[in-house]
Amino acid sequence: MSTRFIAVSGFLGAGKTTTLGALARTLQARGRRVAVVTNDQGEQLVDTKVAAVTTGDVAEVTGGCFCCRFEDLETVVSAAIERGADTVLAEAVGSCTDLQATVVRPLRARYGAGFTVAPLVAVVDPLRHGDLGRSLGLSDERSDLAYLYDRQLADADVVAINKIDLTRPGETGRIRADLRRRCPHALVLEYSAVTGEGLAALGDVLTGDGGGVRPRDLGLDYDRYAAAEARLAWLNHALRLDPAGAAPVPPARWGEAALTHLGASAARHGWTVGHAKVAIDTGGRITKLSLVDAARRPVADLDASPYATAAPPAAGVRVPVTAVLNARIACRPHELDAAVTAAVAAADAATGTVSTADAGPPSSFAPSYPTPTHRLPATAGA
Repeated sequence: MSTRFIAVSGFLGAGKTTTLGALARTLQARGRRVAVVTNDQGEQLVDTKVAAVTTGDVAEVTGGCFCCRFEDLETVVSAAIERGADTVLAEAVGSCTDLQATVVRPLRARYGAGFTVAPLVAVVDPLRHGDLGRSLGLSDERSDLAYLYDRQLADADVVAINKIDLTRPGETGRIRADLRRRCPHALVLEYSAVTGEGLAALGDVLTGDGGGVRPRDLGLDYDRYAAAEARLAWLNHALRLDPAGAAPVPPARWGEAALTHLGASAARHGWTVGHAKVAIDTGGRITKLSLVDAARRPVADLDASPYATAAPPAAGVRVPVTAVLNARIACRPHELDAAVTAAVAAADAATGTVSTADAGPPSSFAPSYPTPTHRLPATAGA
């Protein structure tokens, strides 16, 4: 069996990490040996901690998108193959596009016949898609973030509508029809990474022969692409959480308080939330919450609150608790730093926690101009 590489793209907050975990479980149940590769502009990734819950074979490509860190991607993919993986699931940064030319075709050229690259998937959050006209100005041709989102859809072979468990059937149907109109080149599927509904069909497409995929070039203005990424302040922040008193740190409550406060700050200032997520490790058990819109409440994707299913530790034994907070919000970096500092303080106050940052105060940045290692035309991958 040749190695299969499955790349998952999609805008920030679409549920790519949850999708990778669900796909990994589905493919493992079919007998495949799955490795996961996460990707980010920075380090300290929530996604890596979450992926490790599903499979022990997890690697990172950090410091830039797959396209700009292609040699790093090659290295981790080759290492996964050497460890025995026959399927590599790779989650691209949520602000990345042009993967066909900069990742898919170069990988095919690099590995040859013993390596199958599956159809490229763009994951869509139907709730975000429904309100993109309001929050990102999809109807406004001047919106660089809307342009980025549109190019992600145009680049994909499969447009996968996630979170159908959170939408009404009629709403899902309207979004499906809109995406089929926008993406006549792509197969449009719908599923829920949480409930598993429709996931088998997505798995079938990604492990099939890909016969319906036709190579094509993506028209992309890299200046607009870079401008869209630069609109987002980008923060990865690691903390140690200690109880102020005798009671243990409540991870789900801490994460909810932090993200709720951060969302309120974004709503107050009119900032678009790409995503904000926090993973809290309580003695090896992961609690993960996410926020994808300032108007929504945080969602608990994984809740491993301490001692929920296990006996508490012996008297006097303190379980180490650490948190990683990732945020991508359309504001200035210094504004995000201040908002996260306030959110952490609010979470500490709400839960009786004392937090200590691993590397000092929050330090946000804006992604640099994308400079892919390779950019091959469609004829190179035909």
